[in-house]
Amino acid sequence: MTNTSLDPSEIARYARHIILPELGGAGQQKLKAARVLVIGAGGLGAPVLQYLAAAGIGTLGIVDDDVVSLSNLQRQVIHRTADIGQAKVESATAAIGALNPHVTVETHGFRLAADNAETLFAQYDLVIDGSDNFDTRYLAADTAAAIGVPLVTGAVGRFDGSLTVLMPYRLDKDGAPNPSYRDLFPEKPPAGVVPSCAEAGIIGALTGVIGTMQAMEAIKVIAGFGEPLVGRLLMYDALSAQFSTIRYRRRTQGRAG
Repeated sequence: MTNTSLDPSEIARYARHIILPELGGAGQQKLKAARVLVIGAGGLGAPVLQYLAAAGIGTLGIVDDDVVSLSNLQRQVIHRTADIGQAKVESATAAIGALNPHVTVETHGFRLAADNAETLFAQYDLVIDGSDNFDTRYLAADTAAAIGVPLVTGAVGRFDGSLTVLMPYRLDKDGAPNPSYRDLFPEKPPAGVVPSCAEAGIIGALTGVIGTMQAMEAIKVIAGFGEPLVGRLLMYDALSAQFSTIRYRRRTQGRAG
């Protein structure tokens, strides 16, 4: 069994957490006991990993098959110029170790795929999707739903971003099933309809906004406080500095319920 007791250095490190009544020492121990998988160590994954490491998540898994390139550094702030050419999982691991030596990092230097997703997800308590393509987003959502693992999923493009929390295997307060990703986005858009960041561009700080909020949602789910974004899609427009939220439900007979 994992030792979740906090030593004196951890109590000092997490002091601002521990004095929060909503979190406290018990909540901090939950964070220490947690195993969180982050898909992608890129624009979204970078702030997710940094803030979860700083928060004291006990074990962080990173799945990514890419290497650091110069064009990444405008937004993927966990990597340094000196890391160019290095595997992102290794660069991120070094950064996490420098930030918080109490965090264990497990690296998975491959691409998430249908033949490895379920086995990988089953090793973790919560998954955060920081991927940049629809195939991975749908695979992550379908897999997490099938095996009953909470998923915090986010997306960004140019000057806007969004995120939601998925737990379709649970019931809401009214006893109805929580919605799934496919209740929100039933099908992937056709190839080529939505341009990639490389094609359309993206403002770097936007990934920090959405990624940090993904980390916040994960902390809420793990420690058990607040109201996670289940059944709600939070959208951010950076150009107008506006947030908006829409509610969505489980679809019934092909129509929104």
